[in-house]
Amino acid sequence: MQIRVGFGYDMHRFAEGRDLWIGGVKLDYPKGLLGHSDADVLIHAICDALLGAANLRDIGYHFPDTSPDFKDADSKILLTKCITLLKEKGYRVGNIDSTICAEQPKLNPHIPAMQQKLADLMGVDSDVVSIKATTSEKMGFVGREEGITAYAVALIEKI
Repeated sequence: MQIRVGFGYDMHRFAEGRDLWIGGVKLDYPKGLLGHSDADVLIHAICDALLGAANLRDIGYHFPDTSPDFKDADSKILLTKCITLLKEKGYRVGNIDSTICAEQPKLNPHIPAMQQKLADLMGVDSDVVSIKATTSEKMGFVGREEGITAYAVALIEKI
């Protein structure tokens, strides 16, 4: 069995008048994240990890923020397209390990829903989708509650 590992990272700043989507789940919060798409920071990090593992470049290459096709795009669709690209290259998801870094909102209550949503989108069991939440201890732009970052590692297997 051939396995490969990829790493993904993303960050977005908060913005008024936008919905907050993280891990494919809409959270009740007064601000959303600013981006060309819906700015789902966790899905973007996972997409980059998956694409990197398969040596398929990055999310910006496949879904550029200069393209009107992806303006306000649902990141769940982008993840689904990344899974299709993996399959076309002969890979499937082995597992995902991710971390979201945010001071607010508190994310732990939403993690099971995020795991299930992401698992459904990737066609895997929710047990292979690990999501952790942390803060930056009030340091940096995340600590000042200006935005959110996410990190992801993906293991893929040759089919």
